[in-house]
Amino acid sequence: MALTALKVKNARPGSHADVHGLRLFVRESGTRSWALRIQHERERRDFGLGAAHDVSLAEARLLAADLRKAVRAGVDLSARKGRARKSVPTFEKVTRDCYEAMKGGWKDQRHASWIFSFERHVFPHIGSKPVTAVDSAAVLTVLEPIWLKIPDTAKRVLQRIGTVLDFAHIKGLVPEEVSLRSVTRGLPRQNHRVTHRAAMPHEAVPAFMKALWALPSTLGRDALRLTILTAVRSNETRKATWGEFDLDKAVWSIPAARMKMKEAHVVPLAPAAVNLLRSIHRRHLELHGTVNPDGFLFSVSRGKPISDMTMLKVLRDMNIVDATVHGFRNTFTDWVAECTNVPKEVADKALAHRIPNAVEAAYRRTDFFDRRRVLMNEWAEFLLG
Repeated sequence: MALTALKVKNARPGSHADVHGLRLFVRESGTRSWALRIQHERERRDFGLGAAHDVSLAEARLLAADLRKAVRAGVDLSARKGRARKSVPTFEKVTRDCYEAMKGGWKDQRHASWIFSFERHVFPHIGSKPVTAVDSAAVLTVLEPIWLKIPDTAKRVLQRIGTVLDFAHIKGLVPEEVSLRSVTRGLPRQNHRVTHRAAMPHEAVPAFMKALWALPSTLGRDALRLTILTAVRSNETRKATWGEFDLDKAVWSIPAARMKMKEAHVVPLAPAAVNLLRSIHRRHLELHGTVNPDGFLFSVSRGKPISDMTMLKVLRDMNIVDATVHGFRNTFTDWVAECTNVPKEVADKALAHRIPNAVEAAYRRTDFFDRRRVLMNEWAEFLLG
């Protein structure tokens, strides 16, 4: 019995014959594709004709008829198919081209995470597929193993795959835009739980700082000390250069290019932070004879800054397993709320948080510098007694 449009729509998983060798293949996932099965010169050959959601039954029959005519005319279909396959780049190739085209406008740390998510979660499944063959069903095979296990990453992967397919369409590699809106309908509902960086309770920090200060100076320990004293992000400490500091005025000026929000941030330094920086400065002079304004404070070999793990390793070596480096910013926030009368907007400015309300941000011109200097001095006194 020949197929009908209704049969195509409702066909169950398996192979379904139409006429003259045309067959509909339905996978367990529900995806449907056409193929023409031809017996020619004692050899059976199958030729794919596309997905059923792109190629209707009538169109599949026309394509099948053209292929049969070509076979009877002696056309080398294998060579033609090979040339067509070679002309369509793989999904991995298009992804890397998209990455190269877009990365110029990204922050440094995003480069590695963007392409790494593809290398780890996407390419093993669909990287070798022609980009024209990547549809919702293919993307579903990528997401199923990670959708509940690492939900935030899975959502980012879905969004990034969509970006690559949009790029492929703009470049003329995919004839029509590929919609991924229906992919999540084939996945279970995620449990939306907000997770926070593990933070040390503010009551426990003075004892921890006393233990940290008693240890000999190392790159990781000094970087962690400065990070906690100034309540900055770890990345801002790792890549700090000597030219950003005015120790006589007790000021650290971080340029906009190094800030998460791309806005310059001036940090008032407490006396304890200045003393720490002067001791680090003296060691640099003793080791190198000079201090390069463009040189990193915390540098490993070849002039590279220390890694993200260097400060975390200090915590783990001290058997602190329930706190992270970034978590000390949360500790600072809790301390301000519990132990001071400082307004939230001053604490937010100390943390270089962006004001979410655009109107409020436009009218708030002050950076509360003098009030933040008092606040950071009190924070250092609380930390070090």
